[in-house]
Amino acid sequence: MTKQQGDGGRRPPGMTDVARAAGVSAQTVSRVLSDHPHVREKTRADVMAAVARLGYRRNNAARMLSSGRSRTIGVVTLRTTFYSRALVTSGIEGAAQAAGYTVSTATTASLDTSAIEDALSRLTDQGVEGIILSVPLIHTSPRLEELTRATPTLTIDGSRTDATEVVAVDQSLAARLATRHLLDLGHETVWHLAGPEQWLEAASRREGWRTTLEAAGRTVPPPLEGDWSAASGYRGGLVLGRIPDATAVFVASDEMAFGVVRALRELGRRVPEDISVVGVDDIELAEYCSPPLTTVAQPFAQMGELAVAHLLRYIAAPETVPEPASVEPRLVVRASTAAPLRD
Repeated sequence: MTKQQGDGGRRPPGMTDVARAAGVSAQTVSRVLSDHPHVREKTRADVMAAVARLGYRRNNAARMLSSGRSRTIGVVTLRTTFYSRALVTSGIEGAAQAAGYTVSTATTASLDTSAIEDALSRLTDQGVEGIILSVPLIHTSPRLEELTRATPTLTIDGSRTDATEVVAVDQSLAARLATRHLLDLGHETVWHLAGPEQWLEAASRREGWRTTLEAAGRTVPPPLEGDWSAASGYRGGLVLGRIPDATAVFVASDEMAFGVVRALRELGRRVPEDISVVGVDDIELAEYCSPPLTTVAQPFAQMGELAVAHLLRYIAAPETVPEPASVEPRLVVRASTAAPLRD
């Protein structure tokens, strides 16, 4: 006897089981699961209750054969351990599931155009209905343009091709909020530990920091370079902590800010009494840093919901002209910032 799949060797519930439990036909179950408009609300509710009770999961391949649609969204993301990237992907998955879609993810180890082309090709070969490009697209290419034109594509890192729609956080505003907060506390200027130059969001944060200082008539210190990791923040903190007149620093990510705080502590520089520190992201650990980290929150869940909503509209009407959508960041003040000590 062949062992069937399912808990304890039992087969998983099928559409006929759902129909029997709901007291309807299998055809009616199919109409409900396909979002057919001409189904009574009570019938729809009975079927969905049976689906939940039995733990029924419809076979995606069968669904695509019957409807010509995969009900799948593709996501291209960078292979990384950075917490903020995982939060974005989690937000996309939650919003897609709520909309009745599954998510297929293609990771890329680099930001090279060829690597992104390969990830896009893998997803289009799977028959995804649309793609969210969750990488900072620095350069485009004819092949990238072709791929994003063939499948509705949306980017969420501020980059775009001719055929993509954009959902992005205003990273320049994030930097302005952080820098302005430190100036308002009375600091003469603000140092900056930047993210990698090839990342668009890092470049936007650097520009927002610089223009805020210039508009206030303040000296713009040379930016320190990081790579988003806590280790690079630690190295930057060891440099910053040896600059006697440095009293405030805007760090381009929370994870780098954790490294900065540790380095300053090891050098005997107190946070915030000697140096105030502001990060970006407001990841969960920021509140539990010592001291709790002042940061600029990025609404990751909202970004995921907005990206999925825009992509589904784009899928439904791919002939429309893509319009960018911006999500505003928010300053969260905690104990890592204070007015500078006066002699």
